[in-house]
Amino acid sequence: MTTTTDAVQPAQQPPEEPSSDWRGVAAETMDEVSDKASLILRDRSRRLLGSLLRPHKKALLIVFAVVLVENAARLAIPFLVKEGIDSGIPPIKRGDGNHTLLVIVAVVLVIVAIQAASRLIFLILSGRIGQQTLLELRRRVFKHFQTLTPAFHDRYTSGRVISRSTSDVDAIQEMLDNGFDGLITAALTLFGTAALLLVLDVELGLIALLSFPFLYLITHWFRTRSAIYYRRTRTTIAALIVQFVESMTGIKAVQAFRREGRNEEIFHEVNDDNRDANEDAWRLIGLFMPGIKLVGNVTIGLVLVVGSYRAYHGEVTVGVLAAFLIYLRQFFEPMMDISQFYNTFQSASAALEKLSGVLEEEPEIRDPSTPARLDEAEGRVTLQDVSFSYVEDRPVIDALDLEIPAGQTVALVGMTGAGKTTIAKLVSRFYDPTIGRVLLDGVDIRELDDETLRHNVVMVTQENFLFAGTVADNIRFGRPDATDEQVHQAAEAIGASTFIEAMPQGYATEIESRGGRLSAGQRQLVAFARAFLADPAVLILDEATSSLDVPSERLVQRALRTILARRTAIIIAHRLSTVEIADRVLVLEHGTVVEDGTPAALIASGEGRYSELHDAWLASLA
Repeated sequence: MTTTTDAVQPAQQPPEEPSSDWRGVAAETMDEVSDKASLILRDRSRRLLGSLLRPHKKALLIVFAVVLVENAARLAIPFLVKEGIDSGIPPIKRGDGNHTLLVIVAVVLVIVAIQAASRLIFLILSGRIGQQTLLELRRRVFKHFQTLTPAFHDRYTSGRVISRSTSDVDAIQEMLDNGFDGLITAALTLFGTAALLLVLDVELGLIALLSFPFLYLITHWFRTRSAIYYRRTRTTIAALIVQFVESMTGIKAVQAFRREGRNEEIFHEVNDDNRDANEDAWRLIGLFMPGIKLVGNVTIGLVLVVGSYRAYHGEVTVGVLAAFLIYLRQFFEPMMDISQFYNTFQSASAALEKLSGVLEEEPEIRDPSTPARLDEAEGRVTLQDVSFSYVEDRPVIDALDLEIPAGQTVALVGMTGAGKTTIAKLVSRFYDPTIGRVLLDGVDIRELDDETLRHNVVMVTQENFLFAGTVADNIRFGRPDATDEQVHQAAEAIGASTFIEAMPQGYATEIESRGGRLSAGQRQLVAFARAFLADPAVLILDEATSSLDVPSERLVQRALRTILARRTAIIIAHRLSTVEIADRVLVLEHGTVVEDGTPAALIASGEGRYSELHDAWLASLA
């Protein structure tokens, strides 16, 4: 008898090879999207960054003011050097009382102190703003991923989810920690230095400003290409994370089908692609930075030649020439900072595009604006003319009408793809019907808010997912406020207390993620205790005993009778021993009910699909 769920379980199949376009799993590169799409991405990224920084407006203004003070102090020092050389160094007669040099030294010390204090304040405030921004970003990403429906997570792999919440957030953190400081300082230094150069000497200033067109061309070239290269680095690192996470998540299937070698080949491919992308990005910097240095050194050389000639003829002072050379050094150094900023900025921009795309992904299942009230549901489930398809024009459920009275246990039986799991997902509202309505006690479940629905309808899947933590924590997962006594009572009612109390620390025993330290039957009993404690009006069990051996199945069968008492239950049945405890059996084919009755009546008829399945089951036991 083949009655597995509608969706093929990845762990039961050999791992699929990535498609030929695996390198683009995380995002499109710049040359793969239109200019219009690129503008949309940038606008979306700006909205996200703006919303994150908006609460820190006042603090950002203070930071900007502090940076202004720090840079003003830094720009003042070469001017004071000029004054010191021109006013303090010329020979003076003993006793003249010329204390100019001492005054200048004292002023320089004060300015250095101001600069150091400004730097301290900046680091404290900017660090606080950066960390609060990242805290809010991580909170939004985590919260939003939880609101998105299973339909989204079915197509958005766990590796991509991890990439969004780790490497992409890290890229933004690097920009907040190191980028903006360098950008603001570079901008203020460039404009401030350019103005001071002209104030000191117009002719030398114009010679220095001749470098601007060359600097613009080099910077423009770097900026346009870095956008492409750094988006590619974000794409390739995401592909790398996806391949690693998917391989490790499905490690049992990988080893069972001896896929280690092929997986290593694929990993080497994505790893090589990531290396190539980063090498291209660094090669770009390797061309940009020497180019800036070349322009800077040529400009300084020209100023030095012309300035020396003019100083020799008394047209400028030595102090002016010295200050000019210091300012020029300060003028070109920020260009290195700008290149570094573009490094982090382009990486962060690509990350922002991906994160903003996820955050703007609308949940397919939403709470109604005015939810209907349903305090304590009785558990009557109705499907009215329900049709549903995962892919357009390929219906899985077709015009299904079904009434399940409160307190009735219904078993769904049928071949793979018959629609059993789809019905369970519709009743749980993991999906909404394409056509028709699903009602709980006469109320369309689309009119219920999520909290009300989840309180009254609980689905236990065959995965029996257990989280890292204690046994007690896993039992109270759906009811965090439950007391220890209530947890113990739930476990005892289900029949799980015996093996739990035999564990090293009993209910406080730490279990591994996915319940690796427990047997399949024990994991199932913990999942049942969790559902029993949540006490829903409608309980849906998806293949509850499909992976259990006979002794474990007997334990679970006893637990089932307890957990199903006085509540509506929908059981997706794999074994007929589970079906026998049902009040009613629905045999499904191609999304429609072909047989409906009690197990005894369907067997007694001596014909029909369920009778055939029962005879085959008895023969297998003989």
